[in-house]
Amino acid sequence: MRDYVELHFDGPVLRSLSDPLGVYGGREWHFPEPGSMDLMRGYIGKTVSACEVDPKRMLALHFGDHRFTIPLDDGSSLGPESAHLVGVDATGMASPHGGMWVW
Repeated sequence: MRDYVELHFDGPVLRSLSDPLGVYGGREWHFPEPGSMDLMRGYIGKTVSACEVDPKRMLALHFGDHRFTIPLDDGSSLGPESAHLVGVDATGMASPHGGMWVW
């Protein structure tokens, strides 16, 4: 996508509507700065080891030593929503029927 980033988890989809940032391999990145796409591709195939949510500040996923963060503060949001998590339906496909969380 050109104006947001999606993370697909073999079913559920996490959509970042505010510009994500993080650390991968000890290197900080901030989307859409140059090089951020290359670092974000490094998360492919990694397993989420932890997550944290501060509803007024950020939603962060940890992949071992790597971190992917979606800012949730008013200054970072490009609209009324900063992130969506779309769950899966009975068939295992991403669908609002599987639940949808909005920050």
